[in-house]
Amino acid sequence: MKLFSIIALTSLLSVASLQLNSSSDFQTAGVKIGDKAPEIAQENPDGKIMKLSDLKGKMVLIDFWASWCGPCRRENPNVVRAYNKYNKAKFKDAKGFDIFSVSLDGNKEAWQSAIEADGLIWKNHVSDLKKWRSEAAALYGVGSIPSSFLIDANGIVIAKNLRGNQIDLELDKHIKSL
Repeated sequence: MKLFSIIALTSLLSVASLQLNSSSDFQTAGVKIGDKAPEIAQENPDGKIMKLSDLKGKMVLIDFWASWCGPCRRENPNVVRAYNKYNKAKFKDAKGFDIFSVSLDGNKEAWQSAIEADGLIWKNHVSDLKKWRSEAAALYGVGSIPSSFLIDANGIVIAKNLRGNQIDLELDKHIKSL
């Protein structure tokens, strides 16, 4: 009878483990191309909650980065250039372009200094200051940075991990023709 109980308990634990694993898969299910991007709501450097959904109606580049990340800092000039070039652009189905920067920093001062030093002039900067334990990074399945997601005016993921002029090439596809 004890052997039967052990087998039954083992089976039950296996099923529970599978359910836990499938629920963790669910967290990243919304970040494939064609999926609705999950909401991000975190504090900016001044402590104000900024929400991704507040940018609905615009093309948005969700940019995961950190002040301590060399590749991120080298990519920042491309992100700044894209922002300056497309912020007021006329898109087919969107009212402009914006950037929603999610920092994986753990030090608020370093984060703020990098924003200023790199000229990240847009207003949507957020972080929970949990570094790799960032809730937004977990939600989006971010395992390395820089990492980005381009979403359309309806919040649908249309491209991922754009770097350099790939940002321009993707945004150009959505520009309103004259």
